[in-house]
Amino acid sequence: MTVNIDNLIITTPVAKSSSNPVALELTGAQALATLPQVISRLADGAVRMNAPTKGVASKSTHRTRCEWKEAVYWGLASAGRHVNHQRMVLERVNSAQKVVIAQMHVKDDDSPAIKVFWNKGKITLGFRQDFNQVTPTSSTVLANVPLGAPFDIIIEVTAAGVATVSATCAGRSGSSGMLKMTASWSSRTFNFHGGVYNQVDFNDSTPPEDGSTCVISQLELLHLDATNQNSSTT
Repeated sequence: MTVNIDNLIITTPVAKSSSNPVALELTGAQALATLPQVISRLADGAVRMNAPTKGVASKSTHRTRCEWKEAVYWGLASAGRHVNHQRMVLERVNSAQKVVIAQMHVKDDDSPAIKVFWNKGKITLGFRQDFNQVTPTSSTVLANVPLGAPFDIIIEVTAAGVATVSATCAGRSGSSGMLKMTASWSSRTFNFHGGVYNQVDFNDSTPPEDGSTCVISQLELLHLDATNQNSSTT
């Protein structure tokens, strides 16, 4: 299956320019055409995303990423069900052995509603039940997810603000159970993210070979109406 990222926005570990050392963002089509060292199309239609730990970061962080995100934000009530489904393989992970692989981000805020990690062989998540919650609630979704093993990760949220995060690997499945968002989120808008976002700061002594790389072989971004018809899909 060919993974279509053409209209998604890719945040890269590459600088906008020599005079503007902030992470370059561009469409998937542009990234595939111009940055093969960062993102590339494989023969089977899958997409490889590569984030060296030492590179260029967004804003004031010292953490690099090669991450896709939806170009358009959406509100919970805009569809009956919102789904982010990735099938992926982590080929390598940074020295901290921790990388963000999926997010449900909120506009104009640095802290996502849901952030999903591969953390030392486990799929874990952080969930903010309330918009004003400072520290996310952490939990494990699925253990024993080794490097090189294909796995599926799904974030699903309803118009009522009930979310679930589920993962499957080698015939084993795990789920967060129902994650109930409070009414504080009802006026907010969101977009889904995925790929690799290193959870380790870089510095001058960071080895150039350190980093994280994933291959995404399936990507579905669905916003379904009450009759389960796609209102949009990528």
